[in-house]
Amino acid sequence: MKKLLFTIGDIHGEYDLLEEVLKAYDPKLHQLVLVGDLNDRGPKVKESLLKGKELVEQEQAVYIRGNHEQMLLNFVQNPQERFVNYMRNGGKETIESLMYKGIFSEHSPKEVAQLLKEKWADLLKFLDERPFYYEWNQYICVHAGVDFEKSDWHDTDNQDFIWIREPFHTGKNNTGKKIVFGHTVTSLLHQDEEDYSIWHSDGKFGIDGGGVFGGIIHGAIFNDKGIVKDIQAKNPREGWHSPSEKEIEALQNNQ
Repeated sequence: MKKLLFTIGDIHGEYDLLEEVLKAYDPKLHQLVLVGDLNDRGPKVKESLLKGKELVEQEQAVYIRGNHEQMLLNFVQNPQERFVNYMRNGGKETIESLMYKGIFSEHSPKEVAQLLKEKWADLLKFLDERPFYYEWNQYICVHAGVDFEKSDWHDTDNQDFIWIREPFHTGKNNTGKKIVFGHTVTSLLHQDEEDYSIWHSDGKFGIDGGGVFGGIIHGAIFNDKGIVKDIQAKNPREGWHSPSEKEIEALQNNQ
């Protein structure tokens, strides 16, 4: 087992920030864990997803499934029903990155999903195989959190592993382990819209610094006792904004 745990928070297509954080990564020293949400919203989704896949296959990194990986998979399987919600959450950036800009002016959601399946079958299979959590020594790494009401946290519903918020953030950590998670931007946990630092409470470490929203990508390095280093890559650009309902409707009506 490697000496240190190196965890990276939600990337959301911010590939350049990911590469900046990875400068501190030593494969011989660190067990690397990506806590999910590499896709959607940001400018370089394709590069981010392929980097995640490369790190797993070449460096034995762990890439945990996030709710945004799940949303991409859900869209591909059920494009008509999932289209509006996926576009609202940054899916346009993912699809245009994997395919090409303007694809929705030429193809229906159903056709887009089919094209994705044809071109990116290997990547989609890889994403569908991502685990919901990873254990390293006395740490649990998970995208959103676990269900403390379960007598054994391993029995947490898969939906909660990738979506849970408030019950996990405020609940008593009864797992006997430290928990590293992303999903909820730390400014919300700090209740301070300008504070993107790592959040820590009751053995829970929130590391989603809201990089795609103009915040920080965190590379949090842990030993058995806690955090030993926090590698930060600050986004110099203005943060991503959700498209309006009119913009989403226009995408649907362009075909």
